[in-house]
Amino acid sequence: MSKVFSAHAVSVDGYITGRDPGAGRGLGDGTTLFDWYFDGDTPSGVFDGFTLSGPSARIFDTLAGRVGAVVAGRNTYEDSDRFGGGSPHPMARLFVLSHRAAPEIGGTQTLITTGVEDAIAAAREAAGGKDVALMGGGVLTSALEADLVDEVILHQVPVLLGAGHRFFQELPKHVRLRLLEAVPAPGVTHLRYEVAR
Repeated sequence: MSKVFSAHAVSVDGYITGRDPGAGRGLGDGTTLFDWYFDGDTPSGVFDGFTLSGPSARIFDTLAGRVGAVVAGRNTYEDSDRFGGGSPHPMARLFVLSHRAAPEIGGTQTLITTGVEDAIAAAREAAGGKDVALMGGGVLTSALEADLVDEVILHQVPVLLGAGHRFFQELPKHVRLRLLEAVPAPGVTHLRYEVAR
């Protein structure tokens, strides 16, 4: 069965955006979280224009190759300018989880308003045996509460942003993680955790 995972670039103090994120502003003043996508000499085999360090390229392309569908929260969707009507992944269908209708949904996007369980179920079906990637702190929190997450991957960037959107939101209980892999790379440390059950 396919896995459900979240992989996010995050500051050491736990932010996935800087101050003032939003449509047309992306991550606000937190763009440094993605510098490692472009500061190496190894082209990504999945994403055109990404040139990563060797260790980061291996991690990034392995993860990207696993993805068959993406579930993104409404804030992530809006802050990312609706992914231009497509998907954040070049080969994966996008499912947008929202409690309200979106003003605009592209042809390769599907709006789900009935909860994270339905969004992940629809994404799994569309993924064709590949994994489902989650985007956004709210989606991850809801999926963790529903016990639907298999892995949490942090691309931890050595910066303290001090403000922005926090990655992890309040959870009703502890979630235990087991470290599967830690890979230091220029400008980022890749930490892959399994959710312990």
